[in-house]
Amino acid sequence: MIYRFYERVLLRDLHTLPEHICFMITEQDMLDAPDNLYRAAEWCRDLGIGSAMFHISTGNPAGLERCLPRIRAVASIARLTLHYRDTQEVSGEGMDVTVAIGKSGREEIAGCVRRMAEDGVDPKSVDEDVLESYLTFNYEPDLVIKTGGDHLTDFLIWQSVYSELFFLDVNWALLRKVDFLRALRDFQSRARRFGR
Repeated sequence: MIYRFYERVLLRDLHTLPEHICFMITEQDMLDAPDNLYRAAEWCRDLGIGSAMFHISTGNPAGLERCLPRIRAVASIARLTLHYRDTQEVSGEGMDVTVAIGKSGREEIAGCVRRMAEDGVDPKSVDEDVLESYLTFNYEPDLVIKTGGDHLTDFLIWQSVYSELFFLDVNWALLRKVDFLRALRDFQSRARRFGR
């Protein structure tokens, strides 16, 4: 009961929301609470957030195969882009939700360099815009949320350089809407400088 009251208080005071959010979770997080991904996507959609990305850190994407039906269920409330192994699936309509399983920022940057070399891009012409045009994930989150207080991965290493970071002190399995709203309140209170 008290959490619902606290939710209402937090919602009432929110007026500056991030346009793009990235949640960083682990394989174990996903296995422990597979329904929380759908729930978090729904919270984002209901608040009018433009897009949400979920990175699931794992060295063995096949270990999350049993979670795929629950991840794909997000397509019932949003436009889901699922990156799993070497495939990309797109389904559903509405707010953009991207789920990237086991992807690495270092691998993404190395892939950019390889593709530029294959395309014969003149090294002298390579600047930020050219590199960004070769990125797999053209997504610059305003807010990156890491649950459980664990360290970040290298995912979106290029794209998140100016993102606001929020480390929740609760594990993904225990994530409540009030915890998410606390992260949004913190984001709202920050003066963003974008590297300046």
